[in-house]
Amino acid sequence: MYLRETPLAALRHLGVLFGLAIGLFYCPPVSVAQEPAGGRAVASQATTQALSETFANVVKKVEPAVVSISTKGKLPEITAKSDSPKSDPSDIMEFFRKQLPRRPVYAIGSGFIVDKSGYIVTNAHVIEDASRITVKLNNGQEFLAKVIGSDEETDLAVLKIDAGAELPAVRLGNSDESKVGEWVLAIGSPFGLSRTVTAGIISQTRRETPQSTAFQRFIQTDAAINKGNSGGPLVNMNGDVIGVNSQIATSTGDYNGVGFALPSNEVASVYRQILDNGRVRRGFLGVTLETVKQEFAKVYNLGDAKGAIVLDIRDKQSPAAKSGLQTGDVITSVNGKAVDSANDLITRVSSTAPGEIVTIEYIREVGANIEKRSAQIRLGEREEAIRSAFADDGSRRKLPLDGAGVKQEQKPFGLTLSEITPALAASYKLEGMKGILVKEVNPESYIADVKVSNGSDGLSEGDLIRRINRLAVTDLKSFNAAVGNLKSGDAVVMEVVSYNPVSRAPQLKVVQFTVQ
Repeated sequence: MYLRETPLAALRHLGVLFGLAIGLFYCPPVSVAQEPAGGRAVASQATTQALSETFANVVKKVEPAVVSISTKGKLPEITAKSDSPKSDPSDIMEFFRKQLPRRPVYAIGSGFIVDKSGYIVTNAHVIEDASRITVKLNNGQEFLAKVIGSDEETDLAVLKIDAGAELPAVRLGNSDESKVGEWVLAIGSPFGLSRTVTAGIISQTRRETPQSTAFQRFIQTDAAINKGNSGGPLVNMNGDVIGVNSQIATSTGDYNGVGFALPSNEVASVYRQILDNGRVRRGFLGVTLETVKQEFAKVYNLGDAKGAIVLDIRDKQSPAAKSGLQTGDVITSVNGKAVDSANDLITRVSSTAPGEIVTIEYIREVGANIEKRSAQIRLGEREEAIRSAFADDGSRRKLPLDGAGVKQEQKPFGLTLSEITPALAASYKLEGMKGILVKEVNPESYIADVKVSNGSDGLSEGDLIRRINRLAVTDLKSFNAAVGNLKSGDAVVMEVVSYNPVSRAPQLKVVQFTVQ
């Protein structure tokens, strides 16, 4: 849905920005004699030049640490059978979908190095469901990246690459010091165009969006942010990262001057926890909340419209239930500090480590009276939608929900194979042929990236392997005999037959690769 901005539109946009810059930085004094027009022009040019030099210096400082991220997604699932009636015309489309091999999905994004050893921050949605993540540095070098951890609540992820040398890194600034109207730069890879820099101002801070969670209060900016910018840095004029570009507000998918970056202070907290724990641990009360508004405050004689109303306590074993909190209670303070709203309470509880004891003050309606009460509550841990497991290097990384932590069976070359039967031969249009049928190609295996000369996938679901290195394979025993002595670095040539849905006939192809 993203549309490209025309060069003319881009020039107009830059013209507006520089016009604003001139207006902001130059205002002739009114209490002194008017200076010649030439003097004003010189001052204006000097101000514009100073701003340009500031932009250039910031880019020079930050750009070496900004990376492009490309991902290869897992193969999309294809429905095994249709629930529609046999007379439904959609069955015809389902038939043709089954004839086509499943293809991986490729995506792009941005990120930035926060540690010289190769730790990178990006958006979690950039690397979501990726089977392979490639990081391209500013100097053109490419590395495969590991996922150290991700956090769905803030849409952040931490990656690690091993470059064998120290890398340029940026500093996370204090986003609480950011002010509306300040100049900022966004750096990233919109539409795959790496090392792209756009300029704008901070339009607002602590902005909520329809898609934001309780842990996302964004810096809003009019610096151009488009598809591919996700995960890249938003930097101030000191060259400090004050946000991670994460969302845009648009009705067309195109840049409309409203972008959102997660503040760096939240980024720093998530980054530290992922490095320490492999995930983010948040305190948990176990309540559903609503914010006290003026009407509620008047009815309950609260004075200020502050506090969080307990709407529900579903889990009777939650910390809130065990403490005696009830539906209808109004939480007014945590550890002696007033609660402004439901989101304020969520933020403060979640930022407290699980297991710690907090003092909650609340009011309860008892008959015609309003009573003030307090409770000591040991916080639980907020439920995580993403499970984690330890990686080989001792760090933690995201794994699928099903089978998390269970080592999967290793298949030869990452292939799931089956001896062909009459039923399978009929299903894949390979009647009368002998060989080993490819039922699945592991998208995380190197063989999934092997291509034939026309650029199509070397091996796909439904392919029939007939020969390997000049040896015929007719069953799993002969296949294992053909590949049993292969080692890393050995060459492999496979003779493969696949059904071509266009010509509606079997097609021979030769798949060539080196064992890794």
